[in-house]
Amino acid sequence: NLMVDTEEVARAPTSAAALLAWAKAHPGRFTYPKPPQFHGSSFLKQILLELTPDPAPLYREATESDFTKLSAPLWAWLDELHPALWRKGKLFPSSAAETRQLLDDGELAMAISFNPQEAQSAAQIGALPPSVEAVAMEKGALTNSHFLAIPFNASARAGAKVVANFLLSPAAQARKANPAFWGDPSVLRADALPDSAKGQPALRFKSESEPHPSWQLKLEAACAERYR
Repeated sequence: NLMVDTEEVARAPTSAAALLAWAKAHPGRFTYPKPPQFHGSSFLKQILLELTPDPAPLYREATESDFTKLSAPLWAWLDELHPALWRKGKLFPSSAAETRQLLDDGELAMAISFNPQEAQSAAQIGALPPSVEAVAMEKGALTNSHFLAIPFNASARAGAKVVANFLLSPAAQARKANPAFWGDPSVLRADALPDSAKGQPALRFKSESEPHPSWQLKLEAACAERYR
């Protein structure tokens, strides 16, 4: 989703075409982290999904022919976008945190997030202006889930299970969802959370599933080759 400063953006873009038009009309006011940074790669996948009429091939292992064909509209879109980006697309933020700081500093009018409640949470703790709101693409927001894992060679497996169980507990999930702390939506059903958490907002958007992992690897490699 986009974290948008509504005092600067009268009508937030909710499509790839609208985002490109807005960036061209407001040069230097938008950018994204450079892939293979997670949020940068996610941005490429979000736009690829938006520009692909039939996304079915994106959920299978990428073949060279499919990748060449389906990624062509993305490269054409990025070729138009980059000259209108912050620093004219010659320099990119190294992380989502840096991008958010640029938004807070007033250098950007929009930044990328993978948490639907980050804008509200950051505004609540003073890390972003109160005028910043979360906006998703009309076709849907690229969506995935957090996972916890124990390494195969962990020396304290029992302790790790205790930590994992705690992090999945209603109390921990309620605190995670609280915008005053993290603001990331709980993975538990609402009726499983403590009564104190049931009135908390749980902003979510229409979701788009992650493409097959092979697409991300090919996108990152092609992006590095095209935009050195």
